[in-house]
Amino acid sequence: MLGADEFISSPPRKTVRFGGTLTEILLKYEKVTAASRGPALRPGCWFLGSFREKTRFALRKTGDTTDFELLKHQLSDPDIKDAQIINWLHEFRASVAYLTKELEQLVKILLKLPWLRRSREVVEEYLGFLGNLVSAQTVHLRPCLQMIVSQFVPPRITIREDDVDISDSDDDDENVSENFDTCHRALQTVAGYVPSTPQFLMPILVEFFPFINKSERTLECYVHNLLRVTVYLPALRLQILELIIEKLLKLDVSTPQQDIEDAEEAANNSASEEKSTEEGLFDMEEDEDTKGNKAVSPSIERMAHPLAERLDILMTILFSYIKDVCHVDGKLDISNTKDLYRDLVSVFDKLILPTHASCHVQYFMFYICSFKLGFAEAFLDHLWKKLQDPNNPSVIRQTAGSYIGSFLARAKFIPIVTVKACLDLLVNWLHKYIDNQDTGANAYCDVALHGPFYSTCQAVFYTLIFRHKQLLDGNLRKGLSYLQSLNFERIVMCQLNPLKICIPSVVNLFAAITRKYQLVFCYTIIERNNRQFIPVVRSGTGGDLVQTCTNPLDSFFPFDPYILKRSKKTIDPMYQFWEELSAEDLENLKKPIKKGTSEDEDDDFLKGETPQNDGVVESTPNSYESNTRSPVSSIGSPADCYVPFPL
Repeated sequence: MLGADEFISSPPRKTVRFGGTLTEILLKYEKVTAASRGPALRPGCWFLGSFREKTRFALRKTGDTTDFELLKHQLSDPDIKDAQIINWLHEFRASVAYLTKELEQLVKILLKLPWLRRSREVVEEYLGFLGNLVSAQTVHLRPCLQMIVSQFVPPRITIREDDVDISDSDDDDENVSENFDTCHRALQTVAGYVPSTPQFLMPILVEFFPFINKSERTLECYVHNLLRVTVYLPALRLQILELIIEKLLKLDVSTPQQDIEDAEEAANNSASEEKSTEEGLFDMEEDEDTKGNKAVSPSIERMAHPLAERLDILMTILFSYIKDVCHVDGKLDISNTKDLYRDLVSVFDKLILPTHASCHVQYFMFYICSFKLGFAEAFLDHLWKKLQDPNNPSVIRQTAGSYIGSFLARAKFIPIVTVKACLDLLVNWLHKYIDNQDTGANAYCDVALHGPFYSTCQAVFYTLIFRHKQLLDGNLRKGLSYLQSLNFERIVMCQLNPLKICIPSVVNLFAAITRKYQLVFCYTIIERNNRQFIPVVRSGTGGDLVQTCTNPLDSFFPFDPYILKRSKKTIDPMYQFWEELSAEDLENLKKPIKKGTSEDEDDDFLKGETPQNDGVVESTPNSYESNTRSPVSSIGSPADCYVPFPL
């Protein structure tokens, strides 16, 4: 209770007065609408029936909605004050029982109130109003959720001159982060009152996802806020991850690696030209101290390709989310990681595996598997089951084989023991496949019939190219014995002829390595395949064009070098780059190892030759390229080298 002096000095409480209290205005409006429908009471309002019947006869001015229209007008006032909002919200909280579906228009006006950028008192009062509204009138749940989700992106600022929009950009308000926190409080409040909130929320999250051509800031904020929702609504995590990764995948396939590299090269050339022009125009002496302290331009980390820039930012957010979920107080939480791993594998099966030649998005599996060897082995086992299952479509089995080979070759965190175990599985499966086909009617080279077989062969060849030094490291004789036990000769010489189907750069390096260690001699088969190869000749306005198909399997290596500038910092420390082959290395590949070499000589040969993560060479061809040589700007992949046939 207020004291006498306080009561006198305090201002009178402001109420909505257009001929009565808010409740009276709402009842008056209800009477008008009820009269227009007839004497029957509306379904769902039986508990107010007797009171409304009395009000219907007590009110004299039937059909008068002036007060209600004035109420809507004042609530829509753009210059509305904090005190007014608080007073009205307080009255609406006491009258939520009357905010039925017939007053949907009024509720929409209330949901449009500019409450986020107001005082703390307004925010708290509005959150209380939302809780009361959805608990008393669940019919308004969807509009409330739409209002909250619409605030997941920064507001747009439009500057107009002479009725023309001359500027439309993201709001750089410092309170944006605080506003997002408040939105999540509001969403948690609603979810606390209505348990069915998740099933109504998910379609709204899909509906409000910004188009991929929206600004980087808009996409960044929305994806970040979606991932925050998974923290307090874990039932939606799988669906939200599917939604985000689906959008990332669209960005990824819309920006082929070649386009990104071309854009980067053009940007570098342009920057070099501008720099040389400036130096020519302003050849001024600089202070020695200033020369050594030049600031690094923030554009260095920006991607020149606009869609690649968006993808880079969003992949950085996804990697950060995976790390934060899996680590508690800086330590790996096995239980959290297992749960997230299951969700990510489910998304991988549904979206990534059926998508051909994505370049970057699949690295979320690479990253989570790096946390603990058990997850990497589980992922390999999952892919292996996909590959060997004849009930899966052939294209899925082939892609699974590509993932196995690329993962074994590129993941630094996979020890050589695991690599050998996987090679044993793959090679044994190849030998059984050959056993089943050699005597059959389909024992001939055909991609359509034997796609999974060729994909597995390429995975084995690719893994051997990257890992052969580690397989032979320490004890050459023991390593050679293991490689000989794989019996590559039978695979290469079989009637299915895998050397004819696999990518030429992989075949050439595999042939050179296996010849060096006297495992199998491939060059006779390669020469025969080349003689049988018929180029395709097409006539055009510019004359005849000879095209050769160098990738009949239409395969790709999913974990080829990651080239997005920001997010690659997360991947590079655990990524196995290809060491550039020097002229001496190429010469050594042509020299077979003599039988009976001592172990000391073996160590000298292998010492310090394991692949390093700083090699810069050309990239293995992928399905986007029709020729056999990749762009020189690609990094970290085996060169499309050609080792000459021995004489």
